[in-house]
Amino acid sequence: MSFTTLGLIEPLIRAVSELGYLEPSPIQLQAIPAILSGRDLLASAQTGTGKTASFVLPILQRTSEKPRAKTNRARVLVITPTRELAAQVHESIVQYGRHLNLRSAVVFGGVKINPQMMRLRAGVEILVATPGRLLDLHQQGAVHFDEIDTLVLDEADRMLDMGFIHDIKRIIKLLPNKRQNLLFSATFSEEIRTLVKGILNQPMEIDVAPRNTTVVGITQTIHPVDKARKPALLSHLIHKNKWGQTLVFSRTKHGANRLVKQLAEDHIHAAAIHGNKSQSQRTKALADFKSGEVHILVATDIAARGIDIDQLPCVVNFDLPQVPEDYVHRIGRTGRAGSLGLAVSLVSADEVGQLHAIEKLIKRKLERIEIEDFEPQHNLPAAAPSSNDNRRSNSFKNKANVFAKKTTRKTFGSRTDRAKS
Repeated sequence: MSFTTLGLIEPLIRAVSELGYLEPSPIQLQAIPAILSGRDLLASAQTGTGKTASFVLPILQRTSEKPRAKTNRARVLVITPTRELAAQVHESIVQYGRHLNLRSAVVFGGVKINPQMMRLRAGVEILVATPGRLLDLHQQGAVHFDEIDTLVLDEADRMLDMGFIHDIKRIIKLLPNKRQNLLFSATFSEEIRTLVKGILNQPMEIDVAPRNTTVVGITQTIHPVDKARKPALLSHLIHKNKWGQTLVFSRTKHGANRLVKQLAEDHIHAAAIHGNKSQSQRTKALADFKSGEVHILVATDIAARGIDIDQLPCVVNFDLPQVPEDYVHRIGRTGRAGSLGLAVSLVSADEVGQLHAIEKLIKRKLERIEIEDFEPQHNLPAAAPSSNDNRRSNSFKNKANVFAKKTTRKTFGSRTDRAKS
């Protein structure tokens, strides 16, 4: 089936063809006709499934048929959790809408607000925004919501994780009651279901991203190693295997910075991307990685959420994630569109709890391969923990969750901090 069968207009078909896309993905097959019909939509889809085009294409078509937005107004509002994702969604709008006479803008924190205010002065048909900066602009009268007829919440689960729920509710109260609502999330958690009740009106549901499955085309490998030797092992693997473009996940911002310095000592040019970096630094790091100028990009989970790179050959878990579902999100960035991918995890003995939680989620035992000269002194247990170990692990997880909630409130509790996310 081709894009021409989905009811899209000729300028969009031409743009899609020019960008080299021949057949719609599963989510596009279902979502585009539903959105064109005006229905509300609840879709479970991860980055890399063609999710962005599934809402950008029909939104461009519906918006092209309506009057232009007035001064300091927009017709479509797309809200994303991170600056990187906002920029990439806006880039897709520009690319797919190249043959349409529509105005669009993207606004987020971490950069000066005045140029964004000037961009909105004449009005735009489509506005992409992060929650904190959007509310700032609204409070300063730079954008009014009375003409919004379409709302998109992209990666809604991550917005909840990042503490944006109150901002989202405030924004929704300011929007017209009559509008089309599209919500995309990697999972249909209870929190998402609760959020949906107050936003969507008899939505169509699409689920193309089961949360506890991993892509068949991804080779998943565990390298047991002592924690202190992880940087040296990563350098060894990069040199020995001649890895090119590789996305490396670090649990913390400081850990990401430290790893970049350690890799530099081994003559490996890497860049870090996380919330403490300025927007210009994050944009440059991502652009250099996409262009191939930088082969190794070290990222935290939140910062990497919006990174969408075609045919990324390798993902490395330098630290295992605390939440097992995040493992699926991480490695799902490789092995896309039928290509093969490699997911390597460097696992130390203190991460055995996370490892077993991941294996339980994906319903498979991951292969352990020790690397010569890097064999760990503290071995990884091959079997799952005993019931007593589980109780201790659960106790630790509960404490970690409490700490994470406190940290989330501290980190995202102020408007300034939220705008920087």
